[in-house]
Parts: sequence; C-alpha cells; structure tokens
Amino acid sequence: MEDRAVAVERQFLELVRNQAFSDIGEGWDHIKIGLSESDFVGLFESQLKSRLLDIESRKMRGRNEGFYTIGSSGHEGNAAYGLAFKPTDMAFLHYRSGAFMLERGRHVPGETLLYDMLLSFAASSDDPTSGGRHKVLGSKRLNIPPQTSTIASHLPKAVGAALSIPLTERLSLASEMPIDSVVLCNFGDASANHASAQSAINSACWASYQQVPMPLVFICEDNGIGISTPTPKGWISANFSQRPGLKYFYCDGRDILDCYKVSKAAADFARIHRKPVFLHVRTVRLMGHAGSDAEIAYMKKQQILDNEAQDPLLITAQQLIESGVMDSEQIIALYLSMKARIEAISKMAVTRPKLTCVADAMKSIIPPKRGVANFPPLNASQRADLLKADKQSLNKPLHMGKMINLALTEMMARYSNIVVCGEDVGKKGGVYHVTSRLVERFSPNRVINTLLDETSILGLAIGMAHNGILPIPEIQFLAYVHNAEDQIRGEAATLSFFSDGQFTNPMVIRIAGLAYQKGFGGHFHNDNSFAVFRDIPGLIIACPSNGHDAVEMLRECVRLAREEQRVVIFLEPIALYMTKDLYCKDDGLWSSHYLPEEDAEPISVGEVALHGEGTDLCIISYANGYYLSRQAEQVLEASGLKVRVIDIRWLAPLNLEAIIASAKDCHHILIVDECRKTGSISEALVSGFYEELGCECPPLARLTAEDCFIPLADAATLPLPSKDSIVEAALKLIGKELNHQLLKEAL
Repeated sequence: MEDRAVAVERQFLELVRNQAFSDIGEGWDHIKIGLSESDFVGLFESQLKSRLLDIESRKMRGRNEGFYTIGSSGHEGNAAYGLAFKPTDMAFLHYRSGAFMLERGRHVPGETLLYDMLLSFAASSDDPTSGGRHKVLGSKRLNIPPQTSTIASHLPKAVGAALSIPLTERLSLASEMPIDSVVLCNFGDASANHASAQSAINSACWASYQQVPMPLVFICEDNGIGISTPTPKGWISANFSQRPGLKYFYCDGRDILDCYKVSKAAADFARIHRKPVFLHVRTVRLMGHAGSDAEIAYMKKQQILDNEAQDPLLITAQQLIESGVMDSEQIIALYLSMKARIEAISKMAVTRPKLTCVADAMKSIIPPKRGVANFPPLNASQRADLLKADKQSLNKPLHMGKMINLALTEMMARYSNIVVCGEDVGKKGGVYHVTSRLVERFSPNRVINTLLDETSILGLAIGMAHNGILPIPEIQFLAYVHNAEDQIRGEAATLSFFSDGQFTNPMVIRIAGLAYQKGFGGHFHNDNSFAVFRDIPGLIIACPSNGHDAVEMLRECVRLAREEQRVVIFLEPIALYMTKDLYCKDDGLWSSHYLPEEDAEPISVGEVALHGEGTDLCIISYANGYYLSRQAEQVLEASGLKVRVIDIRWLAPLNLEAIIASAKDCHHILIVDECRKTGSISEALVSGFYEELGCECPPLARLTAEDCFIPLADAATLPLPSKDSIVEAALKLIGKELNHQLLKEAL
C-alpha cells in the first residue's frame, strides 16, 4: 500500500483544488462563535504547520537525521484549544499536540516554534526545551512542562496543579500561575483506560464532589484506536459523561469551528466555576500510530481510506472557502509555501550541534540551585507558643516518631509554603501519629487528607510543586509506593532532565517502611526493599536510624528541596519509630532531646555517622541494621574485639568515598543489610570497596536478609539479620569463636 503520508498530502491538494469536500463540518459561522477572520486563518496555519512537521519528521527519519515520528496528524483540531485557553494556563500535553503548541506560540511574541520543534526532532542540543535529550512538546515560556511518550501519567499532576491554584490564593502564597488560571491536560481514548487516568479523574471528581475548587479540564482526544486496539464505540461517553463532580462537554475535533466553540465553553466553565471538566473531542488518526506503524497489518484498506476522508485540514479548508475568507488557490499556495519553509528550516536544524559527551547528557539530571528568601529559624518565644501542647515532651528524651513530628511542626511554621498531604495525615495524625496536631496548628489547607490512592497523593505533590508549593507527601507504607512508582520514576525525577533544568518539582516524600515490625506480615506492611528507588537518576534517599538524626536529616531534606529543587525520599524505619532503648529496658540510649535548629549540628547530604574507633572490625549498616549492629557491637567488644560501626544514613546517592574512608583502616569489614540479598544496597557497597581498594581491600563479608517476603507474627524476623546473626557473621569473618565465659564475665 502507498506510503500514507504521501497519500494524505496528495489527497489534500487534489480535493482542495477541486473543492471536492465531504459533508462533515457543522457549518458554523466563525464570526457568530467569536472567532475573528485573522484567528480563523491563524488556526488553519497552525494546523498546516503541525501536519507538515509530521511529514518532514518522517523524511528526516528516512535520512537518519530525525529520531521521532509519532505525530499529530488527524488531531490538528487541538489548535482550537490552543486559542481557547490562555497562554498562562498550564498545559500538560500528550504527544499528538503539535497544533496546540503552534497555536499557543502564535500568541506569545518572540516564539520560533517551527525551528524549535525541528531541533527537537533532530535531537540537537540547541533544542530550547530538552537540550537534545528527547523529542518533547514543552516550553517554559508557554507554560507547557515537557512530556515524553506519556500514557496518562501526566494526569495526576495536572490534578495537583489545578488544586494548587485556589490553594495558593487561600494561603496568600506567591505562585507560578495567576489565580484565574486553568490547568488542562489532554490524552487519548486508549490512555483513558490507564490506571493513572482513572486515578486522576477519580480524585478530581472526589475533590469536586466535596466542593473543593478544581479549575481543570481533562481533554480526551478520541480517535477510536490505541495503536492497533480499537476503542469500543461509545465507550468514552458512557464512561465519563455521568461522573459525579465532573462537567462533560463533547465536540468534533475534526471541525475546527465546533472544537473552538466547545473548548472555549469548557475553558470558561472551569475558570468561572473552578470545577473539573471532561472535554470529549472526536478525532481521527492519520498516517498510523508512528512512522514505523503499517496500519494495513491490522486494518482493512477501506478503513484507512475512510479515516483519510475525514482529514480535519480538508474540513477547515472547506469552511474557509465557504466563508469567503480564502479560496482554494490561496490555500494551496499557503500549504506549498509553508512546506518549502519547513523543509528549509529542517535543513538548518539537522546541522545544529548534538550532545557529544556523557557530562552534557547528564547535566540536567540535577536541577539548578535557586535563590530563595531567607527565613530565620523560630525564636524561643515563637517556638514555645507553637509547641505549648508539647511542653512536657520537650523536657525529656524522645523517640524518633515524636522527633519527626516536632521537626515537621517547626519547619511548617518557618516555611509557609510547605504542605503535608497523604492518607490519614489530618486529625488522625497518620497511622503512627507522626503528623499528629499538624492540622490543628496549620489548618486543613496545609495538612491535606487525601483519598486512598498513592498515585493521586504523589501526583498532587508534583502538581503543587509546579506552582510554588513545597510538598511533603506521605506514603503510609513502603510497599504501597509500588502502586504509584511511575509518578516518581517517570514524572517527578525526569522533569529536570527532559526540560534542561527549566522545570522542576521539588518535594520531600515521606515513606514509612522497612521491616522488623511486630505483629505485621509482608509484604504491604512489613517490606524490606527500596530497590525501586535506587536506580532513579538524581533521586536522593535519606534513611535515619534514630530521632536525633531524623530531625537533622529532615531539615536537610527540606533545604535540598527548597534551595536545590531536589526530589527526596525520606525513608522512615517504622520499627524504630517508638524505640527508646538500645541494650536493655529503660536505658534510654535510643532517645534524644529535641534541639532547636540554632542549637543543633546539621547533617549534610552524604554525611555518614561513625561510632567507635576500633580497627579489628568495621560494621557498615543503616536503619534497623545499624540499631542491631550497635547491640552486636557490645557483645563483640565484650569478647575482646575493637569495633567501629558506620551508619550510612544517605542511601542514594551513596557516598562511597566517605564510607570507604571511614572503614579502610580496619582489619575486617562486615556489611549488614536488612534488605534482601538480591538487589540490596550491600551489593553496591561490596563492589564499591573492591573497585576502589582492589587487592588492598580488607577481608569483607555481607550479611543480608533472605530473598523472602516477611511472614507474620514471631516469624517476621526469621528472614532478617539479628543481633546474634551479626555477631556470628562478624566472628566467622575474623576467624574467631565467641568466648562465652569471657563474655558472661564482661556483661
């Protein structure tokens, strides 16, 4: 079958020349729907540019000069809402939104989108959006955070961004978006079935049903097929037209005038009523899913031809001719001149520089630091007033859970843009009461109880971070994050990379996790694996083992998010939340006094903790493993060994230099890892020591959990390292048996 890009182009020119149009458009009068003649022509130009860019991208791919051919052909009607919405309305777009981009850029002076988009197709480092890292539709000046080949994963953050607009107004916060803004996000009919889409739409309806302001427009561009899988006829309407809290609009995206009329009404409704809208746009897909997609493999020839007869460019051309705005020769001349222009620009774009070294490619993984206002710590009077309900607690040593609560309280008082969100974080204070009293102190506007959906929680945080809020979302249990890990991996952590550092979503994600809980089984409530985070470039993982460190590390995490725009995981070991004692009941050695910021010693990112100076053995661990290693140290010291114990504290990026420097003068090294043998951090530590020290590396061993889920009740600790197993592994490494009589006398 003939190349469909060639066929579609030839058909357009022939039918316009002969004015042989199908009867598809509604015949709207552009003046009566509020569209000026110049904007009518402008919309058509944006449609033409989008189509011609699709065709040129395929030619570039054929010459090995371009690297992405998922185009917008058939979806050019989205130029209409490029005009219907304001350039200040944040837009989260899917990959068939070329006409929207071009139309929005038409209304912002100084934009050179044809050149910019062709630079992106060519993966040139001159691309002003991604710096050559991907073909993305995005622009800082146009308020379009870039997306890659997203399948609905951008919808949850659109919900968060929409919620943030009235929230910043209520909190009197400086924001990125004007208070009358609307957020829009578009996606395909196939993507509407994705869990991320269902999660986002449900959460928007859930909030709207409770009268929470939500100026948001979901735009479903329904072309009836997802790659090769047809969408059942009527499915989108049946699924979304009667949702509570969601206003439904429908338009024909093939008809630019109908699309403009209805999308303008949808935008106005969301802006005026601050309620979420579902805009269902009928479209058609032309030229296949991508350049490599041969539709004839799964569609009948007549189906392909029927789709091509619905070309939205033909319908707009017909409307322009019938309204007397342009004639057929002018349209053909415009098309050909624009084609020549795009081809000429393409020839320049492909000559521009590419990324040529790994340092340049990696440069934007870490966001740029930013200047922020300096807010001094609370003074004694402010702190006393803020913590008067905790007056008794402040005079005695506290466990980690309470220490984190006090740190959150003080930081929220210091920084008015911090918002805590998550399931049960409000009046209940979280499952473990770590957020207790926060809602009474700071109001439900800053301590947001969410629905039970981790995707929505993280999407809410990402979206709020786009608008000047510093979110601290809570995930109740570590294993729950697997329901929503793409919001961290595919959205939050990639944004700086794909936007060349122009867009960021800084946040501190608090996650209660790890094992050793009593009375809980795995895998949801007693999970000893955080491997899902360890290979995400740029992500920081903090994991305190005690209350003192938790306070200082949480302060550092907030600084990292606030000043360095980082995405941080703050992993809190549940089993140590309420732990006060180390060796025996009531020794109080795992408790700490809460120190005001000005009296405390900061803990910088990557800074390890070193206990003891012995050189016979160094034990390296973190969290529960560090706690147990300190207990094992007592036994080993009593048996005559001189031991030191290192708490890694920061699990990513691993500060191997500091860890190795703290351990290399010891005669033996034991790594204790409470996570599973396969995929645990101990693997990285072992390889790091041997890569750095080679044959000079001291004898080294690791003790890990078994590759097993955590069972219930007393069996919960069976697969995990214990004090006794650490002692046994240490002595085996050293080649020494425990002298029980000497130990008994020493203890």
